[in-house]
Amino acid sequence: MFCCLRTCLNGGQLRKPTMAANRHREPEIHLDAAHMGPDVILLSNQLRVTGTGGVLATAPLVQSKSYFEVKIQQSGSWSIGLATRQADLAHKVGGSDRESWCLSSDNATRHNDEEHRPVVAPCTQPPAGKSTSAITTSANGILNNSAAAAAGLIAIEDLQEDLLMTTGSSNPAPESGDLSDALLSAPQRSFPDEGDIVGVAFDHVELNFYFNGKNLEVPFRNVKGAAVFPVIYVGNGAILDIILDNFTYGPPSGFERILLEQSLL
Repeated sequence: MFCCLRTCLNGGQLRKPTMAANRHREPEIHLDAAHMGPDVILLSNQLRVTGTGGVLATAPLVQSKSYFEVKIQQSGSWSIGLATRQADLAHKVGGSDRESWCLSSDNATRHNDEEHRPVVAPCTQPPAGKSTSAITTSANGILNNSAAAAAGLIAIEDLQEDLLMTTGSSNPAPESGDLSDALLSAPQRSFPDEGDIVGVAFDHVELNFYFNGKNLEVPFRNVKGAAVFPVIYVGNGAILDIILDNFTYGPPSGFERILLEQSLL
């Protein structure tokens, strides 16, 4: 009887559930607590990472042209790029195995523990009255302390971890040396640091990195794996945010945000 009454009040027609009610909401993409190093900490709805080690995102890059960004909220040692689920996420530097391809904070790209640097050539023009002899590289092409400082960079091996953990800064107190003035008076940076945005674009042919919208022109062309995921490695006090939508600089032409596999069907 009550069913008949309800049917009459509805104009003789039974209400049907709307299509919206039948749709399953797509899960959000974020950093994956199930695939991260033991000393990694996720914050801000699993979009921010700190601690020590690496973490994958929850979605692989399955579309033809994918793009995401990472903002460096606090400097330290970091690596940004792609990795498979077989990558070693206990390290604080990416690219240390054959399962990860990364751009790192020490001005290098790495894969399979092979590094290529510098990504951005150091400035070889010293301040007025300073000697060019202070700006050199070692025999294997790795920037020494003076060259790294001249370029506005601090190598991972030179970071003072105790200082970072207590002050939250990777910059030691200024010293009265030849290059401290150059570092402090540099008008702008040529390599990502605190506050900057690293863009990552992948089309299954090349993996490219961008610095505040500018292509760094250091592509990887050997990214192979059944499924590759965005990856971020942190250490020495670094705090990074992954940006998966509403980009700061926007993807290159033809690229778009990471799509979930079911949305491609």
